[in-house]
Amino acid sequence: MRILIIEDETRIAKRIERMTKEFFLNTLESLTCVHALDDGIEYLKNNKLDLVLLDLNLNGESGFDVLEKSVSEAFHTIIISANKHEALTAFEYGVLDFVPKPFNKTRLEQAFNRIVKKEEVTTENLQFLAVKKRSGIQLIDIKEVLYIKGAGVYTEIYLRNGQKELHDKSLEKLSQLLPQTFERIHKSYLVKITEIKEIIVQTGSKYSIELKNSEILPVGRTKYKTLKEKLV
Repeated sequence: MRILIIEDETRIAKRIERMTKEFFLNTLESLTCVHALDDGIEYLKNNKLDLVLLDLNLNGESGFDVLEKSVSEAFHTIIISANKHEALTAFEYGVLDFVPKPFNKTRLEQAFNRIVKKEEVTTENLQFLAVKKRSGIQLIDIKEVLYIKGAGVYTEIYLRNGQKELHDKSLEKLSQLLPQTFERIHKSYLVKITEIKEIIVQTGSKYSIELKNSEILPVGRTKYKTLKEKLV
């Protein structure tokens, strides 16, 4: 694990650092702590990460300036903040968890377990997927997404308007963030359930689905039963 902590209060930063070291122990490759917004942004530009632990109030500056960039990246972001009123907005942007201050070891480990055990996020609040463009970060409304296809360490997001966008997060990581309106139908596909027209049963126990836009996507054998039950 390569982890970055962005926290302006030294005492709290050291506490987060200690708890993070204790939890990840043998799997920790690097752990860096910065105390200013600009230092955090600079570190993100020049280093590969698995996790960012981010405060939203950094010496009076907004952590949301980091958040838009971080949620478009391959790594997960966990917010640790006293600004509880901003939790909903943070989830809308695609953070893995929001740990309110004051926090204890148990609550922080709960957030970490979502990464280690690949636990689902219990929020339905994700409204945007942030993708990187030459001009900066573009927020895609989750309502416009039809399905998502795995493409190695990246994903391809297919939209209602026929366009395709590339996201730096893997299908595994996005599956942890997306609301329950999306279903994993195959090792390479996440589909919005309301966009499915019908399941197609083929010879040889092969399955696929037809979307409302007439596209055909494969269904894994182990996913067929669950999908059929959800479409009843």
